[in-house]
Amino acid sequence: MGPELLPALPSQRRERLLRLLDRGDIQRVADLATALEVAPVTVRRDIAFLAAQGQVRRVRGGAVAMERAADLPAMGAGDGQATSIGIVVPSMKYYWPDVVRGAREAAQALGVRLVLRGSTYDARIDRRNLARLVDSVGVAGLVIAPMTSGEEGEELVRWMQELTVPIVLAERTAVRGDYGQPMDSVTSNHELGAGMALRLLAQLGHRRIGLVTVAKSPTTPALRAGWRAVCAELGLETAGVPDVDTEDYGSPTWPETLDAVLDATLSSRTTALLVHSDAEAIELLGRCDERGIRVPEDLSVIAYDDEVASMATPPLTAVHPPKTEIGRAAVELLANRVRMPETVHTQRIVITPELRVRQSTAPPAQVH
Repeated sequence: MGPELLPALPSQRRERLLRLLDRGDIQRVADLATALEVAPVTVRRDIAFLAAQGQVRRVRGGAVAMERAADLPAMGAGDGQATSIGIVVPSMKYYWPDVVRGAREAAQALGVRLVLRGSTYDARIDRRNLARLVDSVGVAGLVIAPMTSGEEGEELVRWMQELTVPIVLAERTAVRGDYGQPMDSVTSNHELGAGMALRLLAQLGHRRIGLVTVAKSPTTPALRAGWRAVCAELGLETAGVPDVDTEDYGSPTWPETLDAVLDATLSSRTTALLVHSDAEAIELLGRCDERGIRVPEDLSVIAYDDEVASMATPPLTAVHPPKTEIGRAAVELLANRVRMPETVHTQRIVITPELRVRQSTAPPAQVH
C-alpha cells in the first residue's frame, strides 16, 4: 500500500483551479469543487482570493478566467436566458411580502429573474439556503435578511464573505474584515421612525410615553435608540415609564405580560405607548377595552410596522416602514454590483419611514 496522499497546498489547488477555468467555460462552484475534490466553501474562498489578485472574474455561481471575461454577455442578454438573483427573507406572511413585491418589480424592470426562498431567524437555515442558491441554482447575487447578531449570526456574516457573488443586506447591516468595513445594505431608518412617533405624541401634549418591543426582533435596538434619543431631546419624563422587551403575542405568557404592561402604564401615569408590532398593539387594544381603558381618551397607542394597523378598532396610528422601496432599492443595488463586480465603494442606503395618523392618538385626558 503506497504512502497516503497529502492534501494539496492552497497555491497548488489554486493553480489547478486556474487551469480548469482556462478551458474556456464558465465554471460553477459545484463543478469546481467536484473536480478539485474539496468543499464548495474552499472553492469560494479560492475564487475570492484569485479575484482580488485580478486573475479571475466572479460570475453567477462561479468564476471565469479574466482574459475571457470581456466576452461575457451583459446581464440578461446574449444567451436568451435572464440572469437570476436570489432573495432570502425570514417570513412569507408578515412584513416581508411587501419587500419581496418591491424586489420583484425591480427585477422585472431590469429583466432579471428573481428566485425567492423563505427562511427563519436561524443562521444555520440561512446558510443552507444561501449555499443552495449559489451552488445549485447559480444565482448571480443575493438579497438577504439574515440574523446577524449573536455568535451564530456573526459566524454567518463571516461565511457570507466567502461567497463568490455580491450580497446586499435588506433591513440588516453588518461589517466585514479586520477594520470593520460595511457590507452593502438597504434599510429603513427605524430609529427615525420611532422618533417621529414620539414627536407626534409630544405635540399632542404627552409627556410620559412608554415603549413596548419584541425582544427577539432585529428592529428593537433601533426603536429603543430612537425612543431614548427623542425623550432626552424633548425632555420627556422616563422615570417609571414602561420600557419593556416582551415575547411576541403568541407566547403563552403574553396575557400576563400585557396586564403587567398596562399596570405599569397606569401606575406611572403614562399616557401613551409606542408598540412594536401591529399584532401586539392590537392585542393591547383588546385588553384595554376589557379593562375599561379608553383609547385614545385614556391612553394613546402608536403601532410600528403598519401591516394591519388600519384594521384595528380604533384604527391605529402607525409608523409605516418603506418595505416596498427596500426591496426595490436592494435589487437595483445588487444589479449594479453584478454588472460591475469590481466596484469597491460600499453603499448603505437608508430610507425614511412614514407616519400615518389615525384614530388611536389624541391629547392626554388632562389637556382636554
